[in-house]
Amino acid sequence: MWPFKSKEPEREAPSKSASVFSTDLGPQVNRRKSANILAGAVKAPVVSGSAMDGVSALKMGIVGSVVPDAQLEWYASQGFIGYAACAIIAQHWLVDKACSQTGKDAIRNGYEINCENKDAIKAIKAADKRRNINASMREFIRMGRVFGIRVAIFKIDSTDPEFYEKPFNLDGVTPGSYRGIAQVDPYWVMPELDAAAIQDPASLKFYEPTFYQIGKQRYHRSHLAIYIPHPVADMLKPGYQYGGVSVPQRIYERVYASERTANEAPQLAMTKRLITFRVPDAALMNQEKLAAVLQDVNENMSNFGVWAIGQDDNVSQNDTSLADLDNVIMSQYQLVASIANVPATKLLGTTPKGFNATGESEAEDYREELESIQTNDLTQLLERHHAIQMRSDIAPKLGIKPLPTTVDWRPLDSPTADEWANINKTKAETDKLLFDTGAVDGMDVRRRVAGDKDSDYYGLSEELIDAGETDEEAAEVGGPAAERDNQGAQAGVSSSPSSAV
Repeated sequence: MWPFKSKEPEREAPSKSASVFSTDLGPQVNRRKSANILAGAVKAPVVSGSAMDGVSALKMGIVGSVVPDAQLEWYASQGFIGYAACAIIAQHWLVDKACSQTGKDAIRNGYEINCENKDAIKAIKAADKRRNINASMREFIRMGRVFGIRVAIFKIDSTDPEFYEKPFNLDGVTPGSYRGIAQVDPYWVMPELDAAAIQDPASLKFYEPTFYQIGKQRYHRSHLAIYIPHPVADMLKPGYQYGGVSVPQRIYERVYASERTANEAPQLAMTKRLITFRVPDAALMNQEKLAAVLQDVNENMSNFGVWAIGQDDNVSQNDTSLADLDNVIMSQYQLVASIANVPATKLLGTTPKGFNATGESEAEDYREELESIQTNDLTQLLERHHAIQMRSDIAPKLGIKPLPTTVDWRPLDSPTADEWANINKTKAETDKLLFDTGAVDGMDVRRRVAGDKDSDYYGLSEELIDAGETDEEAAEVGGPAAERDNQGAQAGVSSSPSSAV
């Protein structure tokens, strides 16, 4: 007998394969405690010049929750998935479309620039086209939805080595120093908070990074334009690296379920017919002969084949109904569109099914979503871009003082040619009605037409036009009506302003 006996290594029990869906949680014994899961989601913030401090789960109110562990774990599993996972999931055609569609639609009809100097407006428009600012805005929204945060840097050449670490000062922009807008994925961005942003919950900038380390350069937040489409609560911000919830995180499970459901359709179509061939017990004992008979059945089983059977043979066929399969598939895709805040008609290009929806209310909600993106996110980026561009390029080129500019977004809906004709006709009839009642004169009508950006006469000179006669000659006709016609002739319109419009 050997004095030492080798111990046989313990074999691990085979674990059950986990489901691909989060609602299938698996065996209860393999679950982690929900308090530990949530405590891991609440991370300590990074403070400039200090070490990281632990955050107690008990302090955050996690321990002692009355929510059942199974349900709380399911909600906890919806946490931050990581920027690499966001980028990988965004490669899918449906996820990519859900992320990029809103940015395209928000800037599709463009914007109007307001400034006192018309030459400056023309120069800004030309500069925006040269820098392809529309592509920058599309990328700003698309990648912000992909990652949950997007950081845009206004690149300015400065002789001050601490220019970007100091708060942004527009007066520090020198002629010819503006290079354009650079955008960085959050994978290469390291947020930093100062002590004031952490210690005072009543601070205006509580839990908002003061600096961002990008490469070798440290940027003060005022130099950046930051887009966060779906913000989270302050206590969750460190877990999201001070970003927000991304669209891939919100829809990845629904997209997977939709594609799985759609892939089921061709498999059901090819296996919808179940043929039952009743054979005697003796046939079951001869497997080779039975296999040969079934092979003949498969070769002759088609819509054009003829299958001869014996008098005593009993064959039946059961078909699986596919009547509502298209509704089931489209309902899954419509859930994806709902989560992504994009109408199914826009995301899929098909009519909604299953919910008795017409698409009109969804289109109205989508317009409100686009207007919110224009007002809250793109306007800030665009007006900062124009302000820097004015001081760097436009004002020195035109030899004027830098002027403030604002942006007005054009309507999201593009009227058809018939709709534009009806709109212009209504405006002309309104002008005629006001003119006939004496509320306005011909000059007022001309100014309105010249200032209407949607009119064919936009930019028309507002100066009086020589009608071919002097004021004295026109006054000799006499009468109030003649005076009114004389005013209309001086303004370049007839007594019926609709003809001028």
